Amino acid sequence: MRPSNDANRPDRLEKLEKDNEALRERLEKVLAENERLRRELEEALRALKRQAAPFSRGAPKRNPKPPGRKPGAAYGLRASRPVPSRVDQVIPVPLPDNCLRCGGPVVCDDTKSQFQEDIVRLTVVRRFDVEIGHCACCGQRAQGRHPLQTSDALGAAQVQLGPEALALVAHLNKEMGVSHARAARVLDLGYGLKTSRSGLCRALERLGHKAAPTYEQLRIAVRSSPLGWMDETGWRVAAHLEWLWVVVSPEITVYDIVPGRGFAQAASILGKDYRGALHHDGARLYYGFLKAFHQSCLSHLIDRGHDMIQIASPAARRFPQAILQLFQKALGLRDRFRDGAISLHGLYVATGRIDAAMDRVLDRSFRTDLNRRFAKHLRHERPYLFSFLYCPDLDATNNAAERAIRPAVVARKTWGGNRTASGATTQKILASVLRTCWQQGKDSFSRLAELLRSPHEKILDLVPASLSP
Repeated sequence: MRPSNDANRPDRLEKLEKDNEALRERLEKVLAENERLRRELEEALRALKRQAAPFSRGAPKRNPKPPGRKPGAAYGLRASRPVPSRVDQVIPVPLPDNCLRCGGPVVCDDTKSQFQEDIVRLTVVRRFDVEIGHCACCGQRAQGRHPLQTSDALGAAQVQLGPEALALVAHLNKEMGVSHARAARVLDLGYGLKTSRSGLCRALERLGHKAAPTYEQLRIAVRSSPLGWMDETGWRVAAHLEWLWVVVSPEITVYDIVPGRGFAQAASILGKDYRGALHHDGARLYYGFLKAFHQSCLSHLIDRGHDMIQIASPAARRFPQAILQLFQKALGLRDRFRDGAISLHGLYVATGRIDAAMDRVLDRSFRTDLNRRFAKHLRHERPYLFSFLYCPDLDATNNAAERAIRPAVVARKTWGGNRTASGATTQKILASVLRTCWQQGKDSFSRLAELLRSPHEKILDLVPASLSP
């Protein structure tokens, strides 16, 4: 029997080697499939975050609290609509002649006021009888103009939309993301004003030309701001991919649409020699601003850490969890300083400890590709993670730019972008003017109407004196 076993040994070794090779190939395929699925899951989580509605927070809670105000002492601050400062119409409301229950006479004991704020569906049609003449000396043509007119056009263009209607359309389209067709529907439903989407598009283009000088002054002024937030997102122009950029200062917001997503495009807006404190999402292009003081957005990094924890193994989760703990500690330290719980010296001492802890966490080797990529990014961002602790006036996030770019994202989901380059120019000009008015608490409606009525070039009062060129 032993010689027989010895004779079969080469065959068994060969079989085992084949089985081993087959298992190795199968393991490689399984590992490759696992890596592919992991990448798809990571991309799916990112895509879900990008496409989610603003109120989406992932899976719903198992036992959510009931919506609305809480009863009793937990109700919160009680408030109601304020009494209007003016009354346009007083309507007496007398008592009924007889009691509705028994039919007896009703006696008045007191009178109380109730207020109702409503809108009026009214379209005003003005006819301007424009006198046309000529100079008795040189024969030069002359034409009259009323302060309520927005144009001198006659003939085929004699019927025009008024400045109040166009100001409303500008807010609907450029601030709220309503398409031209739906804005025309609003005018029809609300005011019985018939118009077309192409007519509104051309009217907004004329308004953009009138607002262009103000826009140029805003572009110049934002370069002098000591604080800046910057972000970008994709934008379609004539079905081609371009980029919508936004620069936010404490008092000004400037949008621009350019065909590129690099430092050259960012510098064309903010200036390559920008010297203020720049908040951004950590993209490498922003570090081309060599003279700026940078703060990388912690919100982006925290979201990335949470996404990693969802898909990483228990051992691999320790690294993003440690990073998130340091970020939360840094944000808590900022809040304590702003509340006056610690002094400036105490802030700097605690910041140094957080810096040292971050260095220790990053001074390690990592086994998974996901952790290695995250660590590489954090090492690059390392000098700009806690700038907001060394300069307490800075923000820890880029949320100001994210909020400013949100209306454009909503508009992109609704109607895609602009069909022409002139439409993109109108978009960035009017969006900048409207957002800046909102920031400064100024009446954008009356200012647009004033701009439309002006027969000459006019710059709106939106540039702060401290930033005026």
